[in-house]
Order: sequence, then C-alpha cells, then structure tokens
Amino acid sequence: MSWRDYWNADTPIYVSERHKILHYGLIARDIASHVPGPDAVVLDHGCGEALSADRVAASCRRLILCDGAPLVRERLAARFAAEPKIEVIAPEQAGRLEDHSVDLVVANSLLQYLAPEEFHDLLGLWHSKLKEGGRLVLGDVIPHETGPLDDVAALLRFAWSGGFTVAAAKGLVRTALSDYRQLRAELGLTHYGEAEMLSLLAERGFEARRADRNIGHNQKRMTFVGTAG
Repeated sequence: MSWRDYWNADTPIYVSERHKILHYGLIARDIASHVPGPDAVVLDHGCGEALSADRVAASCRRLILCDGAPLVRERLAARFAAEPKIEVIAPEQAGRLEDHSVDLVVANSLLQYLAPEEFHDLLGLWHSKLKEGGRLVLGDVIPHETGPLDDVAALLRFAWSGGFTVAAAKGLVRTALSDYRQLRAELGLTHYGEAEMLSLLAERGFEARRADRNIGHNQKRMTFVGTAG
C-alpha cells in the first residue's frame, strides 16, 4: 500500500466528526489568511477532503482543489457542485493549467508523503504556474527533530481546546492499531530542516521565509512562504 492508496479510503486519522470539522475549519481559516486578494486564483495542491473550502473560495475569485485520491475528488466534486468558484482536478491536470495564471499555490500537509524527487518536480511545476510575484505556501512541514509523540501532544492540546478529548484518547488507540501506524513505520514521513527548505526554494527561484505560524493546530511543524521571481 502507498500513501496515495491509504488516502483513497476512509481512514481513522480523524478521531471523531468534530475533530474532522474543526481541523478543516482551522485549515481553511489559515489558508484564507494567505490569499492576496479577492481577485486571486488559488491552487490547493493535495487538498484532502477540504470540508471548509467554501471559506477559502469566499476570499478569492477561483479556487482549484487538486488531490491524488479519486475517492477524495469524487466527494469534493459532489460537496461543492453548487459552488461556482471551486474546481476539482487530478494532479496530472495541474500541469495543464495555463502558465503564470495562479496567484497562490498552497500545499499543506503534503510534503511528508512525497519522496524528495517528487517534491523537487512539483516545485518546478508550481513555479511555472505562478505569476511573477505569486506565492507558494508550504504548510505542516515536519522538522527532523520532531516525531510521533509531538504529534500526539499537539492532537491532545487541540482536542482539549476543541472539546473532543475522550474521542481523541480512543482515536489514538485506534490509530496505533491501524494501517497508518504500519505505513508510517514502513514508508516513513519525509522531514526537512528550516535551512534545507529555504535553500531548496531558493534553488527553484523563490524568495522564501519561514512563516511565524504553521497552518493548522500543530505548531511543532513549519510553514514556508515563497515568492516567485
């Protein structure tokens, strides 16, 4: 099983429906804060279920949701069928977007599931689609020094503030017995250091910085903002 296969199914990664709703609501809020203006075209690459994508769409002119899992795309298309600003595409369709037509590319909680070579290829793709001065936002990047216990602690803090602590405790047990734990052990997650990421972005033509705050609830992870030159 690959990571793409894993996400092309219902997974136990969300401990309850409340967790899922709060998670995607927070992600949408944070992504919307990076939208440069109401006329912006936004590509969310590796968007996942994006339950609150309509909140992002409200802050821009066009929102393109891109995900590699067919089941996820099917659900997205059904959920936002009546939302004229939202378009759902597969990764191979991203390459057919007009060059220099996108104001903001977001890839949140994606890089850990990609081999470095895949990420390098995507950096080239994203740069070609961004307008000069357009932004690339890479969220939830995992530093080398963090691990599963940091993720558990972040989830429990989020659960405490969101009112689903009991569900979180039960969900952690389910996750420990699930395919996710096995895949994480077998395939691993890709980590990046701050200086390493800034160097990679610079090599691909981005003027980059680390954001003050990570997208989402886990502040042990990092978000980077690159401006296309």
